Amino acid sequence: MNRLKTFFLMALLTAIFLLLGGLIAGNEGLAVALIMALAVNFFSYWFSDRIAISMTRSQPLRESDAPEVYRALRELTHNAGMPMPRLYLMPTEQPNAFATGRNPQNAVIAVTAGLLRALDYEELKGVLAHELAHIHNRDILIGSVAAAVAGALMFVARIGMWSGAVGGSRRNQSGAALGLIRLVALLLAPFAALLVQMSISRTREYGADATGARFSGNPQGLAGALAKMEQHARRRPMHRINEAAAHMFIVNPFSAKGLSALFSTHPPIEDRIARLQQMQMGGGR
Repeated sequence: MNRLKTFFLMALLTAIFLLLGGLIAGNEGLAVALIMALAVNFFSYWFSDRIAISMTRSQPLRESDAPEVYRALRELTHNAGMPMPRLYLMPTEQPNAFATGRNPQNAVIAVTAGLLRALDYEELKGVLAHELAHIHNRDILIGSVAAAVAGALMFVARIGMWSGAVGGSRRNQSGAALGLIRLVALLLAPFAALLVQMSISRTREYGADATGARFSGNPQGLAGALAKMEQHARRRPMHRINEAAAHMFIVNPFSAKGLSALFSTHPPIEDRIARLQQMQMGGGR
């Protein structure tokens, strides 16, 4: 049911994209938007891992440099009956991690340098289990496409506002009322895309927490890791990461708090920890 809901939300994102193209340039804009939507989906499917690795400046992580990471991941992939993902290291001191790739056979898990120093073995295993769960649930592809389409939507909206389409008139469309409607639509379309992306991302995180806890057999390990990572993110937010990539990480790298938390792609850490603790009391099920 969650997967069906996610694909429905993805279709909604594409529909918003097409609506925006039509508002900017009529039938011609609709055709261009359709081509752009197909191109975005194609490239985000085939090259999601390369894009994420490049954006985060991650480098391959050798087993000789992180034997515990490889040992934990081998245990988890054995438990889950999954192939071993490629491992990468992201050169930042904030403890965090993400997964990417189009399917389990072409998946990547990246961990930060700070993660390897901040967590004990069970916490590290919990984080890796969470990322492996994203791969198992096929969240990594969906998240990559959602981010790409949402980013393209915002770009197209800016083009529409700066091209003179807003507030002016076209040969077949005139009048202040119509101009106002188009202005509101152009302003709200990126916001609607953000809400859809948030809904996808938050649903994915809860699901990956639960699946990852089952893979590791220790929900408390992930709960402890989330608490530590949130504290570090609050003290040391990432500054060189594009906000469009924030949803990839296990915790928000910008540590959204207060009003900004309403628009975070991640559910509150407190809620995630509470759910994991309930799983622990229920025997990890």
